Order: sequence, then C-alpha cells, then structure tokens
Amino acid sequence: MKTKILTMLRGKQDYVSGQQLCDFLGVSRTAVWKVIGQLKEEGYEIEAVKNKGYKLVKVPDILSESELESRICTKWAGRVVHYFDETGSTNNDCRRFMEEGAPHGVLVVADMQKAGKGRRGRTWISPPGTVIAMSIGLRPDFLPDQASRLTLVMALAVCKTVEDTTGLAAGIKWPNDIVVNRKKVCGILTEMSAERDYIDNVIIGVGINVNQTDFDEEIAKTATSLRLECGCVQNRASIVQKVMDYFEVYYEEFVKTCDLSAIMKEYNEKLVNRDAQVRVLDPKGAFDGVAHGINDAGELIVTKEDGSDVAVYAGEISVRGIYGYV
Repeated sequence: MKTKILTMLRGKQDYVSGQQLCDFLGVSRTAVWKVIGQLKEEGYEIEAVKNKGYKLVKVPDILSESELESRICTKWAGRVVHYFDETGSTNNDCRRFMEEGAPHGVLVVADMQKAGKGRRGRTWISPPGTVIAMSIGLRPDFLPDQASRLTLVMALAVCKTVEDTTGLAAGIKWPNDIVVNRKKVCGILTEMSAERDYIDNVIIGVGINVNQTDFDEEIAKTATSLRLECGCVQNRASIVQKVMDYFEVYYEEFVKTCDLSAIMKEYNEKLVNRDAQVRVLDPKGAFDGVAHGINDAGELIVTKEDGSDVAVYAGEISVRGIYGYV
C-alpha cells in the first residue's frame, strides 16, 4: 500500500484526495491515514489540507523498497526490487534470487554493504546512508564471451546518470570506473554463471559514492563523492531510478548486435583514457602507450611505444594513467 500511495502522490502536481486514495486502494480512510503517518515518520514531507487531500512536498534521501518501486517505471530493469538496510554483498544476494527464479532485471539495493566485491577479489565496504550499493540480475540470450561487454554498457548508463543528476562533467576510466574531476565516484563489477555455450545469469554490481564527506587517507587521493564535487546532498533513490532508465535503453541497443557498435561513439566521448598516455598492467608484462578508445568488442585500443596497436581485453588487465589514477 505504501508503494501505491507514493506512486499516486508522485504522479500528481496537485493534491490527491483521501477518497481517491481509498477508492484506488480499496481501503478505509483510516488505513490511508496510517500509511501517510508512517511516511511522515520516515521523513517525507506531506501536506494535508482539509477538503483537498494530500500533497507530496519534499522527499528525503531515503532508500527503501517502497521508495524505489514508486520511482522506477521501466519495462523490465529494476521492476522487481529487493531492498536491505544492511547486507554482505548485493551481488551475492542477487545471485541467490536469480537461482531461486527471479526475473530478468531483478534489482537488489542495500543502504549498507559490509562485504561488497571489487575487481581481483578486493572488498568494498559501504557505510550506511551515503552510498548506492546495487546489483541487477540478467538472463541474456547470447554467448558467454559477450557478457563482459555489459560492464561497459552499465558504465555509460551510470556516467549519463551522474551528469543528469548533478550537472557535473563525468567520464569513464576504462572499463568500469566513473570519474569526476579525475577522481573515482563509481566502480562496477560483472559476474557470470554460465556453461560453455549458455549463460544462466549475469550479475552487474554497481557501487556509487554519493553523499560521503570524507574518505580514508589511503583512497582520498583517488576517490570522491557526488556530494563533495557538487556541494549538496543527492537523492540516492532518484539516481538508482535514472541508472535503470539508461541501462534498459543501452542494454536493448546492445542485444540487437551483442557488441558495442550502437553505443561505441557515445562511450568513447566519455572515455577519460582517450588519446591519453596509459600504463597497461598486463600479467604477461606491463607496457606504456597511448589509448585511442574502444572497439565494438569493448577492447581498449592502445598504441605501444614501438608503434604497434594492441586491443586490450578487460579481464585481469588494468589500465591507469602514466602519472596516476587516470
């Protein structure tokens, strides 16, 4: 009921009468009044005027199942939401839901994540009330060797969302970091469960630094938050909603060809590595060169110092700036 009331209030610029809510929900005025009271206790500013009804005036930065469900209006991305105040890893949670039969596009969001996953097994801890920790589960109908490209699809969706939400210029550090003012605000991790020629599911985990105001000394030089960069608190549920909007559009473009040809130009325009000197940390041997953007397979094209071009596949290879993070 809470989700439906929030959805109705959001859909109206003016007041929604108590009788309209009762008729729509098939409940008593007392039941509606109780839910309105609960929403106010959670921080929603709702104006109640006799003979007019209720009007949603202000929405707090709150993550909850009802808040997310009342915002997301995609066809499939995030239409089923599981929310946790605290969890170990949203990727692990999402995988469990997928194994239990959750639909394509299921979304898991947590206010606090204690054992989030980064690349190469790193742990990513997210404090409560400040970040977005979320994972989307997918059931693609393409070959397993094409799944890693979805990391880049999500990266573009997050990059566009950051720009829309904050007005900041955001970029992508290939393949999976979103940066603002040369510092990281988001990381993305894609995991897959598959047979040799069949994908059971793909989980894309996204961690966005939204409202943090300080970072540990060891990462403060390379990490930042949207709040620090734009100077004001951001609404996390609104950001989740926009990421789902963009991801659904870009994903549907991707699956037409199962490559990045449809979004390659847009991705390369956001690529902070483009035409920059980079160091490729390949386990077979690091080398320096100049990055020129991605190809339609999502590989980064790098011209080595000897003039030869190399297509760098994400996998276990890391790329960073010659003089620092980017």
